[in-house]
Amino acid sequence: MSLPAAPVRIPTALVILAQDFEEIEALAPVDVLRRGGVAVTMASLDPNLSVRGCNQITVQADTTLDQALQKTYDALVLPGGPGYMRLRADPRLPPAIKAQASAGRVVAAICAAPTLLLDAGLLTRRRYACHFSVKNELPYGAAQAVVEDGYLITSQGPGTAVAFGLAILARLTSPGQARRIASGLGHNEE
Repeated sequence: MSLPAAPVRIPTALVILAQDFEEIEALAPVDVLRRGGVAVTMASLDPNLSVRGCNQITVQADTTLDQALQKTYDALVLPGGPGYMRLRADPRLPPAIKAQASAGRVVAAICAAPTLLLDAGLLTRRRYACHFSVKNELPYGAAQAVVEDGYLITSQGPGTAVAFGLAILARLTSPGQARRIASGLGHNEE
């Protein structure tokens, strides 16, 4: 008599959307992660679930940030774009980011969003990438598309959003799963 198979645990990710977020930096990772079998929750910073990006594309979030923060996620994903200033000004995010990091779970930020990691005190003696627009605050950002340092995954900007999503996917599932998804997307790894 065989024992029943153990239930498969599906990895989870929370993507936080603020008005004026950079659409490609949020939606490319969401798409990649969902293709790879990750349960992704998009949370609106505001009570309104319709969130307008900086290129006037409106996205329907799954939930509000307040509701989302009642759960834990394997990855916390912070998109950039002009909306990063709204993320940065929100008092709920530093404790959420610090809790995620303290638990050793993935904290991922792209473009200008690594400034939130700076504010949370997570960049000391860490390698990271960021957009050139925030180099005055983050002068040691690496000139790489994606940088992984422990639980941190950072990326430069819109043009690196798919690679960013694939790096998160590889961490949450496996490098093989990320390669399969990349191949299906026609994404050439560098």
